[in-house]
Amino acid sequence: MTPVELSRTVLRAVRRAVDDGELDVAVPGRTSVTPPGPGGCGDYATNVALQLARPAGQPPLRVAEILRERLVRTDGISDVVVTGPGFLNISLWGTETALVREILLCGHRYGHADRPTGRLVQLHAPHEVRAVVVMDAVARILRSQGALVRTSCTGRPEAEWADILGVDIDAYGTPDAPAPLDVNVRPVPAAPADPTPLGRDAARWALLHPALHDRPRITADHLVQRESNPLFRVRYAHARTRALTRNAADLGFHAEPGDTDLRLQGLQGTDAAVQPTAVPETAVPETVVPETVVQGTHDTTALRHALADHPRILQAAAAHHAPDRLARHLVTVADAVLPFLAAVLPRGAEKPSAAHRARLALAEAAGAVLAGGLSLLGIDAPEHL
Repeated sequence: MTPVELSRTVLRAVRRAVDDGELDVAVPGRTSVTPPGPGGCGDYATNVALQLARPAGQPPLRVAEILRERLVRTDGISDVVVTGPGFLNISLWGTETALVREILLCGHRYGHADRPTGRLVQLHAPHEVRAVVVMDAVARILRSQGALVRTSCTGRPEAEWADILGVDIDAYGTPDAPAPLDVNVRPVPAAPADPTPLGRDAARWALLHPALHDRPRITADHLVQRESNPLFRVRYAHARTRALTRNAADLGFHAEPGDTDLRLQGLQGTDAAVQPTAVPETAVPETVVPETVVQGTHDTTALRHALADHPRILQAAAAHHAPDRLARHLVTVADAVLPFLAAVLPRGAEKPSAAHRARLALAEAAGAVLAGGLSLLGIDAPEHL
């Protein structure tokens, strides 16, 4: 069951409670499920009971218990626990397998809208480099969510904004008719710094990764290939997932969603950081995968939650015109998948197993999310790095 399907399941539970006369509320049009917060448990959590308590005229815990009774009887749900003031924490059967299968099926379009929504959005930016780059990224994200977007700038864009930064603007100027356009994309400017010497990928990241109310840091640090550079970690994580796919093909196996079964006995001490030697690949920088990142048992919960949260992040980035949310989310995915990658391929005399195929599928799913997110930011996702 995917997060979208689970959200619909929660709404159906609300509807059944209303039909049974236990809740007297209007069924909301949508509700969100997110990874559990501090004190939570399971795969996903929702605060729908807290939202419905006041209109229902009942305590949140009572509303949560009414919904819990219906959710636990739903196919695909293994357990529902009420925590705190009324949060519903939901555990699913086969969560990881279904999620990975969905991502691999959708590829780079995971989290995109299924069809156009008919919504028309006009974005109008001042004649300033960060504003037009942000506008370009927002337009890409909005289109991924089914919107029809038209972009414009108050003045003629500089040639290097298109040639170097890859900005595509539909029109420029501020027409008086049929109605004047108001500037609605106005981040803190990059000026007086010029990002174009950094090149397209580093420049766009430097302009998009900070929150729009923060001044971007235009320095050569964005070009450095080390762990301290978030852009490098994201692109490196993607390149490593692609390398693992090539390595696995040379070893005669492919990705197949399933149980990752990461209770490995041989990954202890410095051995955990050793690159599988069956098929040599480019050396791994020591700063990216420290020796202690993979130990006896590696929990993939953080990675699964980050992947499952991707559609919600895209929706939020589109709704708030905030590409920085997507950029920070990609860093979260990269940091969650990098420690896991050392456990994907067979080690030593190991033979490829169903668990190895499942780990490879999870790694490929993370790579697809990273590649799709970077594409929406207008940044290249390299096969080799």
